[in-house]
Amino acid sequence: MDNQDQQAVAGALSPALDDTPAKLRFRDDAPFESPIAPLADFLAGGNFAAVRIEPGDDARALVPHFGRLKLIEIAFPKFRDGRGYSSAAVLRQAGFSGEIRAVGDVLVDQLGFMRRVGFDSFAPNKPLNLGVVQATLDRYPYVYQKAADGRTPVWALRHG
Repeated sequence: MDNQDQQAVAGALSPALDDTPAKLRFRDDAPFESPIAPLADFLAGGNFAAVRIEPGDDARALVPHFGRLKLIEIAFPKFRDGRGYSSAAVLRQAGFSGEIRAVGDVLVDQLGFMRRVGFDSFAPNKPLNLGVVQATLDRYPYVYQKAADGRTPVWALRHG
């Protein structure tokens, strides 16, 4: 990312905190509907079960709190800011099994990659066509490395 892109992303407004359920969800449990706290408020000792991570926030700060968290929402103020992918991967690798929601400037062509790193719900700024979403998710039947989604890499299918 060049300096101009970094400045644009850094200056972008994050989507407003929104306690409504995700618009696209890949979980069997009931949607979590409760206040979502900014990370600073959550870490200051608020009694929240849902938290919002902004670009630049350190997701590792949530690891000691996994037991009380039901939802971690990760903001994407601009689609080209990939820090949210890293946050989701860190959370899943650390053992978080609750809902991880991508919110904001989420594009349909990102969904497959977001699912791979651990996102399981989405609240994009603009509505997504469900037919296009399904076609996007079905586009690549094989993957080449292990990830948070648990799909078996193609090499393991060939060689056990």
